[in-house]
Amino acid sequence: MNRVGDQWFDQIRATGHHDRAEDLAAIAGLKIDALRLPILWERVWPNPARAPDWDWSDRYHEALLAAGIRPIAGLIHHGSGPAGTSLVDPAFSQRLAEYAALVAERYPTIIDWTPVNEPLTTARFSALYGLWYPHARDEGLFWTALLNQIDGTRLAMRAIRAVVPGARLIQTEDLGRTYATAGLAEQAGFDNQRRWMTWDLLCGMVGPDHPLWPRLCGFGLQARLETIHADPCPPDVIGINHYLTSDRLLDERAADYPEETPGSNGWAQFCDLAAIRAVTPAPGGMKGAVHEAWARYGRPLALTEVHNGCTREEQVRWFDGAWRMALQARAEGIDLRAVTAWALIGNRGWNSLLTRDTPYEAGAFDASAGTLRETALAAAIRRPGIGGDHAAGQGWWERETRLLHDPRPRPARMSEYAPARADPVPPRRPLLILGATGTLGRALARECRLRDIPHVLTGRSRLDLLDPAMISAVLHELRPWAVINAAGWVRVDEAEDDPAACLAVNASGAAMLADACARQGITTLSFSTDLVFDGSLDRAYHEADQPNPLSAYGRSKAELEQALAALPGHHLMIRTAAFFSPFDRHNFADQVLTALAEGRDIVAPSDQRISPTYVPDLARHALDLLLDREDGIWHLTNGTALTWHELALQLAAAARLDAGSLRAVPRSAMTGRAPRPANSALTSSRGVLMPTLDAAIDRFARHWLRDQSAVKMRHGPVSAGLVPVR
Repeated sequence: MNRVGDQWFDQIRATGHHDRAEDLAAIAGLKIDALRLPILWERVWPNPARAPDWDWSDRYHEALLAAGIRPIAGLIHHGSGPAGTSLVDPAFSQRLAEYAALVAERYPTIIDWTPVNEPLTTARFSALYGLWYPHARDEGLFWTALLNQIDGTRLAMRAIRAVVPGARLIQTEDLGRTYATAGLAEQAGFDNQRRWMTWDLLCGMVGPDHPLWPRLCGFGLQARLETIHADPCPPDVIGINHYLTSDRLLDERAADYPEETPGSNGWAQFCDLAAIRAVTPAPGGMKGAVHEAWARYGRPLALTEVHNGCTREEQVRWFDGAWRMALQARAEGIDLRAVTAWALIGNRGWNSLLTRDTPYEAGAFDASAGTLRETALAAAIRRPGIGGDHAAGQGWWERETRLLHDPRPRPARMSEYAPARADPVPPRRPLLILGATGTLGRALARECRLRDIPHVLTGRSRLDLLDPAMISAVLHELRPWAVINAAGWVRVDEAEDDPAACLAVNASGAAMLADACARQGITTLSFSTDLVFDGSLDRAYHEADQPNPLSAYGRSKAELEQALAALPGHHLMIRTAAFFSPFDRHNFADQVLTALAEGRDIVAPSDQRISPTYVPDLARHALDLLLDREDGIWHLTNGTALTWHELALQLAAAARLDAGSLRAVPRSAMTGRAPRPANSALTSSRGVLMPTLDAAIDRFARHWLRDQSAVKMRHGPVSAGLVPVR
């Protein structure tokens, strides 16, 4: 719970966790040994003039004990205390200790404690970078904020141990390593000393012989350093938090990184980059952090935050890699006690470093619908080391695609430059995707390539939905772990002329494929449409709303939905609508921008409401749901209901085009034989997964502008025909 300005940002409320008593039962189902229990100062005792409010903490603590889960109590997590104090307040440490005493008296059975999470990181963000309260940008105040938190931890543990003599300190900190070009070696050296200061101070290692002693004394902090050195509080467990962005590269050649904003240390300007994106051989990463910490302290270790904000199989690979690395470290004699999954119920705001409320990101559970839904990461936590075919590949941080910049070599043994000799890996079962000529099929295959998910993309010549023998043969040959049906009849107006043919492909053939998969225990993913609805509602449609299609195409999809619901096995059906994609010119968005760029007149309906869907987002989140083993009907769109005309206006604005030649017309004025609902907007009761439509339009427009610039450089202006609105 952190503070920005006068606003406190509470992750426990933002994720809905505060109000869901059932969360603990779901978390207990992961078979975990311990859980960090947030008894946060700012939540429990925000006003010292009033009594602390223990209600939520009491219920949480009791539920943990009932579930047999050991609590690890946390008192401040990136916070600065309640109103009336701050990280640079001289009274901060003593006030925190007073609160810690109350907590220990309330919960004397809690053995494990983290009074302050990541003191160094919190001090940097609050007093050096100015992001969090008290928003300072001063090195002296940064060191003051750090020492206040260290003293707060020391005094808090003293107060806790007066009640709980055997209380253990589990001290967490983000641990990465800084790499640099030769011109910034001094800055890198400083960073690599500073990163240890939380544990160095608590272990009593910061004395006159410490490299940073003179620097802190220069800020008038010698007396405080002497006090800490004389009365340290060594952690019982050193908790390492390490992310793919923890290791950094400093490079003064800012022109090589035009997309980055350079920073400064007062005597040089440089770009501060994620080292994994530029350094070769790859930086030490989590394994390097563990080995360095063990060599420095020789104290029990734990990985106290293992999380990757990424696609689902990459989240599983990151956690699985941490688990395997931990087992290897133990085999090598390192006393590594635990691997901790963060964040179980997801988080909000980390895309902005908690400076504003940004879209929700799921973790082991997806709480976007107000209840907890297990993701594939939950299964990985419950049975660590067993990722399945889809997660057995290399994470992006292990593949050459990790390099977004020209490689910057780092000092390393020759053996690190040589390709690693990997143990033989058995062939992974592929994902079978139908729809080799379609926008969605190609987008799904592209997403699989980016994510190192083995797949086979087929067309009708290899697998005809109307040929049961062909279906059986392909399934027997490939043995896929799942099948995605992105094929079928997509010509909405032509279906009115031949409804039987549309029904045969979209319903009968697709159901026959799903049935064959069910008999072999293969999961399926199919796609439906907003056109299963008649548009009579004055709101967006949820998954449970009753279909009543107006067109032959809509009826074919509605029949497929009914058929899949009656089949055994796992069958995921995604309803979506109004595609637009940067990789396919045959869509409304591309044709609108092309017409406006060329000054041609164009019309768009102003009385038909839809929910546009950006195909790259759809492919990404559809795959995530498939990996989560979801089934039943899901609605996936970019979340905004608007008319085709309103969509055209937003596209024009994003591409900075004059919309003067765009004209609004009624749907009845458009060509097309199939009836369309006046309102087919979709929303979801199962979860809000996709990015916003504004973000999707912005990405599409930037991609379109780049493509237009490239085409003009090669060939001059190009005209394109207008495709009808679906």
